[in-house]
Amino acid sequence: MSESTSLALVVDSGQTDIRVRALGPDGFAATYPGVRTNAGLLPQLAGVIGAATRESGRTFPVVAIGTSGLTEVDDDPDRLLGLCREAGVVEVRLAHDSITSYLGALGLGYGVVVAAGTGVVTLGVGPAGVARVDGWGHVMGDAGSGFWIGREALEAVMRAHDGRGPRTALTDVVRDRYPNLERAYIEIQADRDWVRVVAGFARSVAALATSDPVAGEICRAAGSELAQSAVTALARAGLEHDPAPRVALIGGIMKSAVIRDSCEAGIRRVMPSAGIVTPGGDGLAGAELLLAVSHDNALSGAVAIARRAHHG
Repeated sequence: MSESTSLALVVDSGQTDIRVRALGPDGFAATYPGVRTNAGLLPQLAGVIGAATRESGRTFPVVAIGTSGLTEVDDDPDRLLGLCREAGVVEVRLAHDSITSYLGALGLGYGVVVAAGTGVVTLGVGPAGVARVDGWGHVMGDAGSGFWIGREALEAVMRAHDGRGPRTALTDVVRDRYPNLERAYIEIQADRDWVRVVAGFARSVAALATSDPVAGEICRAAGSELAQSAVTALARAGLEHDPAPRVALIGGIMKSAVIRDSCEAGIRRVMPSAGIVTPGGDGLAGAELLLAVSHDNALSGAVAIARRAHHG
């Protein structure tokens, strides 16, 4: 690294909020509004770095960022470095938040991390390299995520309403928000924040999992989907013959005991030796570890780095 880590700012950028922390003795930390998906990602990140610089009264030559929404177009640390020139930044390390979630949970070693919230992404790192499983968004993937669970709940409610499926306590949950069930789909599709609205029903599904058979089955199915992603990542990363591969389960969805138990059971059915471990840290801790990813680490190819050749 080109500068002392004591002069670094680490950033965990998500759609809910953007958290920053300065490495060093003064302990500066701040939280900013999350990434807006309808605006350019890199200018938003540059704005946060500028704000942190002003509010802390410090210059951060090195910035390490894990962010959601990192498309191929935005995976451009040179452009971000240019946007941060006035803030005094001379080195940027940029990675998808699946990488920093992994690093925060398991550090620099091998294993698999399943990160399940509104969406879900699973990352495996092993002797065969890095394997990303799912995380393909609510249209094409995210099986077992909060959105997936909410969508399953809404379908179950309408099946019950039609007489195509069993009665469920989830009907009252949905009716509390949409009294006219037959108009609910129109109102949801018209909501600009409809993905989060649908995902928001996952909390009620988890709360009813032990008392309502339909909710319980949805949660167990979610756990099975997440387990399938985990064992797939273990195999693709070359860890299927590891005597005790590590698996970390993180994110709000894993707070449901029914989902977590189903996921763990699904993993152990396929790989009995897998060890479900307690995550070591969060995405912000993972952003800090971006500074320790060396060129010979399996994750090095997933960390984009830009440096100014000369600075004074």
